[in-house]
Amino acid sequence: MTVSAPLLVDGLHALAPQYKGILCDVWGVLHNGVSAFEEAHVALRRFREETGGHVILITNAPRPAKYVAEMLTSMGVPEEAYDSIVSSGDVTREVLEAQGSKTLLHIGPERDQPLYHNLEATFTSVDEDAEAISCTGFRDDETETPDDYRERLEKLAARNLLMICANPDIVVERGDRLVWCAGALARLYEDLGGEVAILGKPHAPIYEAGLRRLAEHAGQTIAKEDVLAIGDGLPTDIRGAVSQDIDVLFITAGIHASDFGPSEAPEEHLIRKRLIEEGLRARAAIPRLSW
Repeated sequence: MTVSAPLLVDGLHALAPQYKGILCDVWGVLHNGVSAFEEAHVALRRFREETGGHVILITNAPRPAKYVAEMLTSMGVPEEAYDSIVSSGDVTREVLEAQGSKTLLHIGPERDQPLYHNLEATFTSVDEDAEAISCTGFRDDETETPDDYRERLEKLAARNLLMICANPDIVVERGDRLVWCAGALARLYEDLGGEVAILGKPHAPIYEAGLRRLAEHAGQTIAKEDVLAIGDGLPTDIRGAVSQDIDVLFITAGIHASDFGPSEAPEEHLIRKRLIEEGLRARAAIPRLSW
């Protein structure tokens, strides 16, 4: 990292010539769960076109990458904006397969079932029969809160069952509000004494996978100092990039929008102060990704 606190920039163009590859967050950067941000995907496309660099989307979505791609297409994000996608779901499948013959309990919505397609694993809907837990989120994230799961998780934690969390995000944008994610349940489970394996950002495996994918598209290894991460989540995107010694562009108008003054005109001293409090740093900051 070359700067101890972010400097507000007016677009990705100000940083682009310094990098050969980008690892970009999806939810909160390219879309808000309801609609895509056109300036964001245009910025990624122009990075690819004008620098010859490569863009890998890395997302905490608890689904295989192909389903993420389909969702992005349906929202109007063109394939020209990126080279490939690495999802938390991809990494989770590898860990679930390593559980072998253990009977798994899925905690999460039906829409996450594609995570398990063609997976050689046994699942149960009965908590008492479970030998491990695969958590992808809330069954109904529109109405439920972590406290709705407290009693259930207390019983599971008392049995020392491993929880494999496919999405470390605590909350995520959906339109103009925030909804709970699997990371909130994993945090509660850990607070209750349960063992948790949290996959995706900010942990190393998804970054390692993203860097490998960058190398595949570039035809050679790209050094970390030549990679820029982009994201809006301090505990996931920013912390993950810092832990991997990768420069990061902080998107301030995402889940932390209310922390820095007007969302489209954030106050730099508030960004600096928050990063210092969190023990983090960023190469630069911008309200929304644009070229």
